[in-house]
Amino acid sequence: MAKRILTKHEAIKAVYGGCILGGGGGGWILDGLQKTESAFEVGSPALITVDELQDEDYVVCVSLVGAPSAKEQYVDSQQLVETVQRMQKEFPQPIKAIMTNENGASTTINGWLQAAGTGLPVLDAPCNGRAHPTGSMGSLNLSEVDGYQSLQSYSGGKADKKVEGFVSGVLDKSSNAVRYMSVEAGGMVAVCRNPVTLGYVKNHAAVGGITQAIELGEAFLSVPEGPERIEAVASFLKGRVIHSGKVRTFDLNQTGGFDVGVVKIDDLELTFWNEYMTAEMNGERKGTFPDLIMTFDAKTGLPLVSAEIQEGQSIAVLSVPKENLKLSSTMFNEKLLKAVEPIIQKNII
Repeated sequence: MAKRILTKHEAIKAVYGGCILGGGGGGWILDGLQKTESAFEVGSPALITVDELQDEDYVVCVSLVGAPSAKEQYVDSQQLVETVQRMQKEFPQPIKAIMTNENGASTTINGWLQAAGTGLPVLDAPCNGRAHPTGSMGSLNLSEVDGYQSLQSYSGGKADKKVEGFVSGVLDKSSNAVRYMSVEAGGMVAVCRNPVTLGYVKNHAAVGGITQAIELGEAFLSVPEGPERIEAVASFLKGRVIHSGKVRTFDLNQTGGFDVGVVKIDDLELTFWNEYMTAEMNGERKGTFPDLIMTFDAKTGLPLVSAEIQEGQSIAVLSVPKENLKLSSTMFNEKLLKAVEPIIQKNII
């Protein structure tokens, strides 16, 4: 098996590229960079393509579940590795690789530490090539598989908030249980879940999504700090900057472990549910999830996630058609997309 050993330099590119592909969610750059340090303290993870395993081999997904803005969140390296070890104990087949659930500043490299800690490779196929709000959107359309039993191990929190466990049930029940435990843990838990065959992954995951994040990060970081970086990103993803201006109002509410809100930049209105869901200029739709809508600091060109926007900030807004992204089959599942509408009070379908 031709494993490609990942470097810390690639991880940094993956953090920036992942942040942009996060579309407002997927964690903070600082978290991603700290995770990079932690991962390479544990060892050097390897990346493999889907061609390097057999279709009947089993792979697992790792993710963090919780609200990015939760103040008491805590997940350490040991907890991340333990979730994978626990899954391997509970699941009867050998696990051959680890995949992340989505692209984002801290999610693209999710799994690199677990890979370094267990010796399993990272699969170049995140469940989704952009970030998304719900667990089922990162679950490879397993929600549509009759009778599928979701297995999830989780760990997080510290001191009296520390929780760990294993849950098995239909997908939404298991996901809801883990989401509930993330709140109990102070806002975040590490999760290892849903062993599936590689054959299934090929049909439903964002094959090549990790490489896309690394290459996007390289395009971004190869330009000196400033607005030209945003142009480099637009050109790489074949998207466009739909508006630059000052943030007039910013509203964020934490509900049920999610960040939900609205940003207004002059006449442009963005709604978000962790990730940006809609962009409208004077009522005209300029982007709709799963299109990528992303905000950048207009002066430095740095990508900004939804939870760090502030009133008075000068920002640029990028929109990229979904056709230019590597997406999971879940991003075409109307039932899953429909779940967004009551939260943001806008049409998505």
